[in-house]
Amino acid sequence: MPGRLRETQPRTGDAIDPTRTFTQIAHTIRESGLLRRSGWFYSLLGAGLLLALGGAITGFVLLGESWFQLLIAGALGIIFTQAAFLAHEAAHRQVLSSGPANDRLGRIVGVLGVGMSYQWWMTKHTRHHANPNRIGKDPDIEVDVVAFTPESAATQRGLFAFITRRQGWLLYPLLLLEGVNLHYLSVRSLLERRKVEGRFLELGLFALRFAVYFGVVFWVLPLGMAFAFIGVQLAVFGLYMGSSFAVNHTGMPIIPADQKLDFFTKQVRTSRNISGGFWASALLGGLNYQVEHHLFPNMARPHLARARTIVREYCATHEIPYTEMNIARAHAAVVRHMHEVGRAALDPFTCPLLARYRRA
Repeated sequence: MPGRLRETQPRTGDAIDPTRTFTQIAHTIRESGLLRRSGWFYSLLGAGLLLALGGAITGFVLLGESWFQLLIAGALGIIFTQAAFLAHEAAHRQVLSSGPANDRLGRIVGVLGVGMSYQWWMTKHTRHHANPNRIGKDPDIEVDVVAFTPESAATQRGLFAFITRRQGWLLYPLLLLEGVNLHYLSVRSLLERRKVEGRFLELGLFALRFAVYFGVVFWVLPLGMAFAFIGVQLAVFGLYMGSSFAVNHTGMPIIPADQKLDFFTKQVRTSRNISGGFWASALLGGLNYQVEHHLFPNMARPHLARARTIVREYCATHEIPYTEMNIARAHAAVVRHMHEVGRAALDPFTCPLLARYRRA
């Protein structure tokens, strides 16, 4: 079971300087031209997504009142997730040449196409990239319905404690509701009493999206079938989105709030790559190269595979931990981690200090 990072800097006599390591790799990456844009790739990807969406809409119209519409709903869940991957890449400035252009693309695809607040995602995801798996800093490991650390599991009460005790088994079924949760969190963030950039634009895009989408579905389909259609689409979207991001960091080392780490060590040791090359990249929107994505977040998706070769060889040469596994093993690691963390909720009086060591 992955443990906590204990050494923040190389010991005396160690030959590895992590700061110099990243500087050397970054220089090699730049010299190799791996930070250039890939307009042709994203043009083809965008065209493919529009073609797939057009096909789904055509199928929806032709099928009419038929339970086979649930297949269209599932397809839309997949298409929306792939669109979310594109919006994620735009947020990282991977797609277009300028920041404002990427923001416009990300907001249109993310809000109008997917139904997620671009501003909310940017704020949350930027914090995650700055401190992946760091307690108190990474919003992705904050306690929610499930817990990601023994300390947070031990604080769960009532229904949440019941769920947390069984979260290893319940995680993926719960992800069927993640689509609803993402829509809810997005709208809630836009209604908060604070300054929100693009608040009214995003609220307008949300209103347009849901008015058109729900309006068409409930106009064409009978009431029960329409609800089933929306439910299947949201379930597929939530499961696909949630499971794609879960394998990136869940089960990797957790960094205590007061521990200091250099950038290279922090990003490499808390991230997990998924093997499978082109097919894994297509399935996960480039998130299979999570180590390289965290080291070079503005790198276009087509260049991540070559960057992986450079980073992995350097890590192997200098005996720096580098995690990569196939997707089945990665999901098994996620379930194992969630199960072992959930054990801390069995005892509501568990001392957080002792809970830290229960994952032996």
